[in-house]
Amino acid sequence: MPHPHAGARHGRWAPRGRAWWIGVLFAVGSVCFLVAPFPRFLDAVGSTVDGIVFFVGSLFFTSAAALQLIDSIEEGSNRLDLWSSLTQLVGTLLFNVDTFRAMNAHLGDTSYDRLVWRPDALGSAFFLVSGALAYVAVCGRLLRLPPRTRPGAVAAVNLLGCIAFGVAAVSAYLLPSTGQVVSTAAANIGTAFGALCFLVGALLLLPVSAPATAQAGTSPLRRNP
Repeated sequence: MPHPHAGARHGRWAPRGRAWWIGVLFAVGSVCFLVAPFPRFLDAVGSTVDGIVFFVGSLFFTSAAALQLIDSIEEGSNRLDLWSSLTQLVGTLLFNVDTFRAMNAHLGDTSYDRLVWRPDALGSAFFLVSGALAYVAVCGRLLRLPPRTRPGAVAAVNLLGCIAFGVAAVSAYLLPSTGQVVSTAAANIGTAFGALCFLVGALLLLPVSAPATAQAGTSPLRRNP
């Protein structure tokens, strides 16, 4: 989940900038989570490769989240930004655990809930907290409409993605009575839609550039629209 304030200092191609890499890494991870839930993709590559795609995507998320936390600390971000970045990093680490164990666990196994669903649910919960904190940091409170600015759009679309991941986690719960998940379709749709939201949020960060202000001797826009 790219932070609304990240990346505002760099243009579409700025590989030397940390914030640029945050957006790119989040975008790659989002693409992995976007394509992996589709049944046709699973049928085409098989369950092993599909699991690897999920796991690789989670690693990209964690790399981006770690860079974002470092960026927030070094830039002296406010407490909401720092807590948003920290909870996001914890959530991505839980997704690492979830996706790694999912490659070796089988649906219906008695250990599935403990090994796979629980870190997935906790990771989604941390993502939701992170998205809510980032939204409040930009909009002032949760129920307030976001400003018609790029940070406002990023905050809104990211929070929507976090909610979708939460829906996916609930839908993926393994019912002990049947050995089946609550709704495979809802879990897949929630994951794919959430990833799409995160992809949009990441891409919104990349085109921002302010060469004119930099040439004029003022600082490029970062926190204020």
